Amino acid sequence: MSNVEEKDPQVAAAPAAKAEPAEKPEGGFEFDEKFQRKIAALAVRDTVFVQRTEGLVIPEYFEHAADRAMIAVVQDFYKKYKKAPDPSSLAQALKLARDDKKIRPELWPDIRDRLGKLLSVSLADRDFVIDQVAAFARNTAMQNAIMASIPLIDKGDYAKIEQLIKAAVMVGAADDDNEYDYAAEIANRTDHRVALLTGTIKPDGISTGFADMDKHMYHGGWGRKELSAIMGRAKFGKSMALGDFGKNAYMLGYKVLIVSLEVSERIYADRIDANIAETAMQVLKQNAFAIKAKIEAAEQKANGVGGVLKLHAFASGTYKPSQLRRLIERYRTRGIIFDLLVVDYADIMCPERVTDSVTENSKSVWLDLRAIAFEQNAAVLTATQTNRDGAKAATAKATDVAEDYNKVRIADLLLSGNATEAEISAGEARLHFAASRNQAEVTLRIAQKRDQMKFFTKVLGVS
Repeated sequence: MSNVEEKDPQVAAAPAAKAEPAEKPEGGFEFDEKFQRKIAALAVRDTVFVQRTEGLVIPEYFEHAADRAMIAVVQDFYKKYKKAPDPSSLAQALKLARDDKKIRPELWPDIRDRLGKLLSVSLADRDFVIDQVAAFARNTAMQNAIMASIPLIDKGDYAKIEQLIKAAVMVGAADDDNEYDYAAEIANRTDHRVALLTGTIKPDGISTGFADMDKHMYHGGWGRKELSAIMGRAKFGKSMALGDFGKNAYMLGYKVLIVSLEVSERIYADRIDANIAETAMQVLKQNAFAIKAKIEAAEQKANGVGGVLKLHAFASGTYKPSQLRRLIERYRTRGIIFDLLVVDYADIMCPERVTDSVTENSKSVWLDLRAIAFEQNAAVLTATQTNRDGAKAATAKATDVAEDYNKVRIADLLLSGNATEAEISAGEARLHFAASRNQAEVTLRIAQKRDQMKFFTKVLGVS
């Protein structure tokens, strides 16, 4: 069932009448229905695809009227907010378009049916599809330029002909020429800010699960296209933090991938079971069936809002960023685009090219992780160690990062976890915004339940 149905009960109750098939417009895509469905799925679900094909995917080219309507709505959304809508925002945007008479009422049941199909289409081979769309658009532009040049030949206007041909040759996918006109975009930036303020759209960030923490974060959570990291001394609970924040995102309807380079999938799953079931790790086996019931109820809730949580584990020091890219792509073939990528943790990843320099190896891994965040329009969350001074400090600062200060330069947000023995005994800790591109430097005093693998239960104070 699509999120459109969840958002608007009237849609779910509408009869499953089919809209009349529209005639294929002149100059339409020379692709079969299956490939058009693939293009449409990418055009309504994948921000990177929408960015790179801006101006190339024309709604009128599609045979299905529902595809044309949805793609037009997504393109309007992208012009304002520079991203494709998530499923809930898409449902709201479609409903607003219907209310504004931009979508014919009789087309609504067909949109519901078609969106359900598009949400199940594999999103593999995005680059190939972009190349095909770009080649078709360039071919069409060249044909149009040649036809427009015929009357100019008689006039001897060769400068205009040259201009038309050059423009046609330049048609193609946008890879490195994403122009942003600062002055011209102020209206769209204003619309975006107003929409965030009024709740028309939700912040682009991936929520931490705690509103009292999100409000201190520029994106209202972990930033997309950004690398965030938790820093702490050995055995402080960095993995517990990563698992807790990953679980929270899953329960809120985000698609989350956790890659563990430290413990097995089974251990990670046990930790999340303890967290969700609010049961100490040590007594999970004594309450097996009660735990199972709680997990199944939580899964039903998360799945109902689109949440996905996938766990993978690999040996420490062997896993490379290129392998993470391939893993992400395999999930794309199943139609899963991750919002949050949790890597536990970057310090024990393997660089693409191992050198004799610890600093160069570390820098390579961290740069690759940030690049993956940018390429995938996802938030990447990882962890790192403090150095010896940081381990002894009451509050670890950015300068207390272990081995390589490049981590601080590369990460968009670095949070240090801190706690004295007395604080740990009292079930408390402090999360300090040690380095950030956009957030103010604050410290959150937080409550914890470590036996239940809950790194964070609430904010106790801010300083």
